[in-house]
Amino acid sequence: MLAAGIGIPVLAALNAQLGGRIGSPAAAAAILFVVALCGAVVVMLATSGTAALALATAQPKHLFLAGLLVAFYVLSITWVAPKFGIGNAVFFVILGQMISASLIDQFGLFGTVQKSITLTRAGGIGLMVAGLGLIQRG
Repeated sequence: MLAAGIGIPVLAALNAQLGGRIGSPAAAAAILFVVALCGAVVVMLATSGTAALALATAQPKHLFLAGLLVAFYVLSITWVAPKFGIGNAVFFVILGQMISASLIDQFGLFGTVQKSITLTRAGGIGLMVAGLGLIQRG
């Protein structure tokens, strides 16, 4: 997960540059998704094969909204980062992730294990937000 976290600002910087160079953040996002699809297909073929794809049609349709959320994230970061700065953009992404993850845990949303936001947990989240804020001020 640390590597995935490291990748977020790298993704933002690379795709923002691509969008600027070709004059279209949306086209840069589309290119990113084509490359990502190719990578995912290679990993799927190397690991589990294609059998799981047949099971996808029987799944609840709301689960496919995750794809729209990824598209929203990539389009947002590609458009915003060049104007707002990579650090600022990623700061708000992380802040949003902390808020969303806490609410998902608190209420056990989407079938996850319920984990209450205790005073200690809320304090830890607050310290993380403060730390992120200090990083951006420096």
